[in-house]
Amino acid sequence: MKRSDIRKYFQNGRAVVSAETYAIVKTKRALANALAVIKDDRETTCVIDESKLGTQKFLGFEGDWRMITFDMALPLSLVGFFAAVSGALAEAGVNLFTLSAYTTDHVFVKGEKLETAIRALEKLGMSVRQR
Repeated sequence: MKRSDIRKYFQNGRAVVSAETYAIVKTKRALANALAVIKDDRETTCVIDESKLGTQKFLGFEGDWRMITFDMALPLSLVGFFAAVSGALAEAGVNLFTLSAYTTDHVFVKGEKLETAIRALEKLGMSVRQR
């Protein structure tokens, strides 16, 4: 795919902001009800809806993350989509945490930066709606 073809993904792009607020948690093992679990040789990280954390134990906690899901099929062969997204968010001063699924990507931004992130994505040409 040519780099210029990526513009069509933004012109026709849709993103959805979840209603939930998430935590990114360092743990010894996977938490019940986690949206995602990332385990490597050094640590286990769970992304979980804060309301589902309950009394589960954790080693590190960073809360108040909002999930923006790119509501479109993004082929694994697509080059540059996330570079453009992360560049636009960086330019707007928005830090992020990312997860990718087979056909789409998710970006997590702090609640206090959500409106700034939405404006940055809209500036790319995307339509963003909140649940």
